[in-house]
Amino acid sequence: MEKTGLKLIIGVCFFVILPVGWLLMGKLEGEKPSVIVTPSPLVGISASKNLSVKISDAKSGLRRIGIRLLNDGKEFVLLKKEFPAGGFFRRDRVHEDAFTLLVQPRTLGMTDGKATLDIIARDYAWRGWLNGNKTHIRQEMIIDTRRPQVEFLSKTHNISQGGSGLVIYRLSESCPGSGVHVGDNFFPGYPLPDMDGIPETSDIFMAFFAVSYKQEPSTDICVRATDPSGNSTKADFPYYIGRRSFRKDKINISDRFLNSKMEEFLFPNPDLREQQGLPESPLEKFLLVNQKLRKANYRKFVEIGKNTDTILHWKGRFKSLPKSKKMAGFADHREYRYKGRTIDHQVHLGIDQASVAHSPVPAANTGKVVFAGELGIYGQTVVVDHGFSLFSTYSHLSSLDVKEGEMVSKGETIGRTGKTGLAGGDHLHFGILLHNTFVNPIEWLDGAWIRDNIKSKIDGLKSKGR
Repeated sequence: MEKTGLKLIIGVCFFVILPVGWLLMGKLEGEKPSVIVTPSPLVGISASKNLSVKISDAKSGLRRIGIRLLNDGKEFVLLKKEFPAGGFFRRDRVHEDAFTLLVQPRTLGMTDGKATLDIIARDYAWRGWLNGNKTHIRQEMIIDTRRPQVEFLSKTHNISQGGSGLVIYRLSESCPGSGVHVGDNFFPGYPLPDMDGIPETSDIFMAFFAVSYKQEPSTDICVRATDPSGNSTKADFPYYIGRRSFRKDKINISDRFLNSKMEEFLFPNPDLREQQGLPESPLEKFLLVNQKLRKANYRKFVEIGKNTDTILHWKGRFKSLPKSKKMAGFADHREYRYKGRTIDHQVHLGIDQASVAHSPVPAANTGKVVFAGELGIYGQTVVVDHGFSLFSTYSHLSSLDVKEGEMVSKGETIGRTGKTGLAGGDHLHFGILLHNTFVNPIEWLDGAWIRDNIKSKIDGLKSKGR
């Protein structure tokens, strides 16, 4: 009898107590619902803002969610939703949901100023006196429905196709993103640095910008500024884009050039991610180098141009290669010919200067070396950052006298001319890069152009007491 009773008790434990315990453990689970709000962090809400909310609870399932904004002593409910309880075994419960909320403070009757985003979510667990696990999010922010104002402090902006420009403007409030849009291209603006006679300030910005050689005089140019809340302003300023004609040049490619030069390039080339196999002939190698490797090298320049010092390192006109002759111009449209037929077209994004072989190459102006090494078709190359997204480039060098991270002074030797890369003879390929666009270096080598288009605008701030 005793054994029979013991077996009965064990059976009861197995078939009743253990399932009940298992059920209670599930019902009393302590995992809180997950709530993700995008954008995050949410600094402020502008005149119109989309908030994306994703809520989930993998175990007990979602019970309810409430989202509200507290502003100026008032409560504004954005969302209040109850989720179905489902059956006893919660097969029909919702475990994940997402919402997009359009918040328009003015329509809701909110006022600009401080606000609190308040979110409470609960699940179907038996915790909290059967009210479920609770997730509570409170985030302080600013309601800001006013767009930033832009005041232009520079008045004249004449620029040529392939040329550079400078605009100076004042913002009414802090804007983490502002700058010049030239068509679809963007050039960032930077707070005015401490310069001779002009104290550093956070509300005045300078932006160097460029019109590429292929953009038309009808291209739209404006300043855009976006404040932390997301309010955006487009501000137009007076400008004139002058049309330029660019030289057309024919370059004959010989077998001698192909056989000697193509050996300098590795195939398959690591810079050509899409390259398949090994080109068979020197001509096929040349076309791969002149087309795809050229594009890959340009992307490298653009990558370099994303980072710049917010200091104007340079001063005065840029220095040219001494005792040199100009061999090719900016934006020359080149037609490549082989055995009497056209095989390719490319555009020359710099100027070529030649002197005696292995001539010392001076830094065109003061700046920081941000690249020094091999760069595909450009051979041994040095890139100097002059600040505010302005860079000078020196290519086809036979040797380098500087390293990345070094500061160089105007006129200091950075290397020697050569014929590395896709160069047929000893020369310097000199370029000026503005953020992500190569521009005409001749402007920067011209003291009168610097005075009329750059220096006069900065000096104008001194006369205004800024």
